[in-house]
Amino acid sequence: MKSLKYLNKYLYKYRVRLLLGLLFVSLSGWLKVYSVEFIKESLDWVTKNISQSSGFMPAALWHLVKLGIIFFALTVVSGIFLFLTRQTIIVTSRLIEFDLKNEVFEHYQNLDLAFYKRNSTGDLMNRISEDVGQVRNYFGPAIMYTTNTITIVTFTLIYMIKINFVYTLYVFSPLPILYLSVYYISTQINDRSTLVRQQLSVLFSKAQESFSGIRVIKSYMLEKTLGRDFDEQCIDYKKKNMYLVNMDALFLPLIMFLIGISQVLIIYIGGRQVLQGIITIGSVLAFIIYVNYLVMPIASVGMITSLVQKAAASQTRINEFLQTEPTIKSEEGDDIKIEGELEFSNVSFVYPDTGIKALDDVSFKVGKQESIGIVGRTGSGKSTIAQLVCRLYDTTSGIIWVDGKNIRRIPLSSLRSRVGYVPQEVFLFSDTIAANIAFSTDGNKEDLRKRVEQSAKDAAIYDNIMEFNDGFDTYVGERGVTLSGGQKQRVSIARAMLKAPNILVMDDCLSAVDTNTEQEILFNLQRFMEGRTTIIISHRVSSVKMCDKILVLEKGKVAEYGTHHELIAAKSHYREMYEMQLAEGSTISDT
Repeated sequence: MKSLKYLNKYLYKYRVRLLLGLLFVSLSGWLKVYSVEFIKESLDWVTKNISQSSGFMPAALWHLVKLGIIFFALTVVSGIFLFLTRQTIIVTSRLIEFDLKNEVFEHYQNLDLAFYKRNSTGDLMNRISEDVGQVRNYFGPAIMYTTNTITIVTFTLIYMIKINFVYTLYVFSPLPILYLSVYYISTQINDRSTLVRQQLSVLFSKAQESFSGIRVIKSYMLEKTLGRDFDEQCIDYKKKNMYLVNMDALFLPLIMFLIGISQVLIIYIGGRQVLQGIITIGSVLAFIIYVNYLVMPIASVGMITSLVQKAAASQTRINEFLQTEPTIKSEEGDDIKIEGELEFSNVSFVYPDTGIKALDDVSFKVGKQESIGIVGRTGSGKSTIAQLVCRLYDTTSGIIWVDGKNIRRIPLSSLRSRVGYVPQEVFLFSDTIAANIAFSTDGNKEDLRKRVEQSAKDAAIYDNIMEFNDGFDTYVGERGVTLSGGQKQRVSIARAMLKAPNILVMDDCLSAVDTNTEQEILFNLQRFMEGRTTIIISHRVSSVKMCDKILVLEKGKVAEYGTHHELIAAKSHYREMYEMQLAEGSTISDT
């Protein structure tokens, strides 16, 4: 139950609804128990009058009808209160589920990139869907059935003691065995629920990876192999779930057995006491009804325990993420205007999960409204620089200065709202092309559409878009699956251009386009770069030679730094790359 303490804030937030719900379920339970008094009175009255008279008088018949009407009215009112219970407690549980899912989702968004590298998408989805659903049962059915059980058991016990205290003790004698059994089984349920939740996360992850990588799977004909692997995980999930179900299944038979013993005791002991004149037949019938009333409340003890234990196990898993603090902390403060001057001062970076040193004592400066190209071999640290500028990671050592301010002292909202980032791995949403381009921009709808079209022209994707039947309203499918690699890159470039950022970071985003398209994009980009700081990362020299400065990285270190002409004259790494790519281009042209 310790993990569920986190949810007390929701109990307080919806306290009025919950208190009303508790009142309604208490009244419903009390009326249900109280109505048995009229059954007892009717049977005792009938038994007494039959022994004194040979038949019923009209007055006697009217008396029974009156008692029947009262019993029916109490039953109806009890049902109304039960309906109101569901309209308060169950609805409240849905509202809390809504709030908790939003809280978890918001927390997910605040966590840094390293968190998402450590955790699978399937596990994240499972915790926000299945686990939150289990927690909802704690606020809804668990609270409702707990209150109902306490109410019915309490009032039933009061009325039973009122009839005969000793008789009541016989009826309740099996209960200590029941409570000990509940304690043992609930512990088992908690442990097994945790294992089931964990295995379900594995299934979610396997399924998500298979669906996302379906093209790779089909190209390598691995459907059967992955199917067997998924089948093995499903069998493991089934086994763990069956262990849980088998433990759950012990509750009801055990309770029914103990209730059966109580009813045998009622009939045997009650019959003897009726013959001795200690209690009436109506009292025996009342006891039988009371015990039947206790069947569902006491049986629900098992269900309540199961629900609470499952909710506790799920909330423990949710708390693991909610208690995870992002390593990228944002400074509080007013919005800061960013001009675009960037400086790396002795920056080194080691990836926290792998321990790989991506950058080693890197220093360079980009003036306001200037451009810099970064080239180097695969794994030289180019993309790491882009991620550090966007502050997706923080430096291990050294300082990044933005307009003379330490980047860690700038609010994330101010920084990222002024940075346009075109990542190496393009991600498009399951929406229209227009919506993907306009993803990060607000504004007048008509004006926005014109800007979207202009950005598409600048990114050399406009003609391709217009070839689709629905043009800019074409849905691109999950992750942009209906577009080619080059088309997705250009849509991503158009998205960054539309944002009109002060700092534009392009991380090898022209790798999937042909040479002619690349030149068209770069020609348009030269005009777009005016008035903003631009970082172009590429493995192609042709993409960066127009930049004011060029940085050559080698194994995370600065190998060369200067203009295109200076580096060509230096006859080192940069010139080798340039001549090699120039030769490759000539070979392709000759072919």
